[in-house]
Amino acid sequence: MEEINRRSALAIGLASAAATPLFALASPARAAEIVPKYSPNDGTEIAPGVRIVEVGTWPSDMTGVKSVQILDAVFQPGATDKESVMDNDMVCFITSGEFTIKKTNPDKEFTVKKGEYYTCGKGKTDHATNISKEVGIHRITVLIPA
Repeated sequence: MEEINRRSALAIGLASAAATPLFALASPARAAEIVPKYSPNDGTEIAPGVRIVEVGTWPSDMTGVKSVQILDAVFQPGATDKESVMDNDMVCFITSGEFTIKKTNPDKEFTVKKGEYYTCGKGKTDHATNISKEVGIHRITVLIPA
């Protein structure tokens, strides 16, 4: 009986040691803190106080998506972009600031702030205003169709 207890203890000890890294990784994943610092002249101005900075384009493994283009829309406090129709589907992540987003088709308005996502659909209209007192940044992932 004593031999079984030693074996059981050894097995439990080894199992616990092997599982320890799994418990360390079990905490919820969080987005990395990404708040780029741009100068006032970086990128291309699309509206007063709003500039687009091209971050890069990468190939995609998603079905129907050839590549993803990453853009940062940098808004000065109080700045607003021009209402526009989206050429592609997009996912937007707010890395800084707080925005009022107005959409049509259907009409809706909502607020997004740092750490939140929202989406834009191809053919839909979108209009953003930075309502914070800091520079606001949308990290936009444009889904380029195959």
